[in-house]
Amino acid sequence: MPVVSVHGTPVHYTAEGTGPGLLLVHAAGMDSETAFGELRGEFTGRHTVITPDFSGSGKTPVGEGPLTVGRLAGQVVGAACDVTDEPFDVVGFSLGAVVAAAAAADHPGRVRRLVLVCGWYRGDDPRQRVQMDLWQRLATLDEEAYAQFTALMVFSPRYLSEVGADGIRAGMDLITVETGLRRQMELVAAADLRDRIASVAAPTLVVGAAHDHWIPVEHARATHRAITASRYAEIDSGHLAIFEKPRELCGLVKDFIEE
Repeated sequence: MPVVSVHGTPVHYTAEGTGPGLLLVHAAGMDSETAFGELRGEFTGRHTVITPDFSGSGKTPVGEGPLTVGRLAGQVVGAACDVTDEPFDVVGFSLGAVVAAAAAADHPGRVRRLVLVCGWYRGDDPRQRVQMDLWQRLATLDEEAYAQFTALMVFSPRYLSEVGADGIRAGMDLITVETGLRRQMELVAAADLRDRIASVAAPTLVVGAAHDHWIPVEHARATHRAITASRYAEIDSGHLAIFEKPRELCGLVKDFIEE
């Protein structure tokens, strides 16, 4: 796995395929392989797909000091720039969507097209603050309850019914609390792009999930309204659209970046 140093942090990433660069940015609590391992092949025929692990995920250390959106944006852009000198497309999911939007705002000459999946740009929603506080408390007090709560929030009711009790249990077993996640949790709770969102100039596709209990779909719709050069699509899914509706999501991304 290649490594690039970004402001002293060794950022691990993969690069596969041929063609223009496509940077995929994962969410909190997972790494690039968990998020995109099954989707990468959908794009490698026509794109060089770059999948970095930002601080606290995979082999990339969390490092010292607080995590910030700008810091993570610098890391993922640094990985992409280690692969290509040309502008690249960026797809971000959940916290990765916030990081991707910050990358487009902070590095406008590098980002060609932008896709934001199940993200947000405002950190002042009262409901969201209560939810994130509960999420962090459960991670400290009761890891079993934390896993149950997370599963209920990130999957749609229909999907949970389809996979059944055994599927839910298997999913919960993958939801663990580690040092990197705790630091990422703090960033999820604090992430806010109100100072940057108007600077996003790249053509943008915002994708919301109709049954998203984690980041309610109103956040995606608000992000679309806040980015002038954006269009909007909505998937019949819970927050983890990358797992619930992977083919539909990949189709939307392909149609947009290959226009």
